[in-house]
Amino acid sequence: MTLAPLLDAPVAVQIHVCAAICAVVLGPIALWRRSRDRWHRRFGYGWVVAMALTALSSFGISDAPVIGPFSPIHALSVFTIWGLWQGLRAAHQRRILRHQNEMRGLYFWTMGIAGLLSFLPGRRMNAVFFAEAPMPGFMLMVCLIGAGLIWYASVRLDSVQR
Repeated sequence: MTLAPLLDAPVAVQIHVCAAICAVVLGPIALWRRSRDRWHRRFGYGWVVAMALTALSSFGISDAPVIGPFSPIHALSVFTIWGLWQGLRAAHQRRILRHQNEMRGLYFWTMGIAGLLSFLPGRRMNAVFFAEAPMPGFMLMVCLIGAGLIWYASVRLDSVQR
């Protein structure tokens, strides 16, 4: 593991990675705390800020532009901002089930998809963690992230069927 690809990266990338790491760490704490307690709110707002900063900072990164400076992954950033707005709005309207579904879905799908794309061979995060073996490292991440998404989908399906 080497931090050189991150330390040599533009400031927008460094902000993006720091915010994403905060979102990955804060997410589970906020998502599975008892709703409406003080810590759920604190960690939840921290997670929302980290997710918003991650999404917004992505617009300063244009590694593989397709339309102007934007690439298809920027659509995920727009989706994230919209989902955060919807989740916060649902909470303020006391539509708790909708709030939970929005926030959990955002955590698993946006972090999962972005995580997979971030660990593609040739990408910066792959170089940080798997410089010596990019493809096996990517396959490991596919298995880990894929297992998390499958678990989430099965739990979600189980709760919908009840």
